[in-house]
Amino acid sequence: MGQTDKTDEEWKALLTQEQYRVSRESGTEAPFSGEYEQFWDKGQYVCVCCGHALFGSESKFNAGCGWPSFHSELTEAHIVQRPDTSLGMSRIELLCRNCDAHLGHIFPDGPPPSGMRYCINSASLRFEPGDGET
Repeated sequence: MGQTDKTDEEWKALLTQEQYRVSRESGTEAPFSGEYEQFWDKGQYVCVCCGHALFGSESKFNAGCGWPSFHSELTEAHIVQRPDTSLGMSRIELLCRNCDAHLGHIFPDGPPPSGMRYCINSASLRFEPGDGET
């Protein structure tokens, strides 16, 4: 399906230490520390590992939770959802369908139209300027 055949060494050569920790080891960046948490330019957010389009800027909102938040993914994103019971919590983890990068988690407390909050680590994203949604 995608670019999951890279070795750990290849991923480490492509990513910063923080990007690798978050996207390849299912880490979480500290709240309010990510470069996209209070970033409002128009464009698209893509997977830092493979460049797969994930979110448009029109779906981004200020959830006040400390991480970039989106109410919906791009139609072509097809983000994978997987149960996550780590840290004694029951959550739904979000993964890039193209390369299995850990993106963050989804919660049912977002605004319309979806009512969902895609809570995403900045370290899992790369921003591409443009018009936003496509």
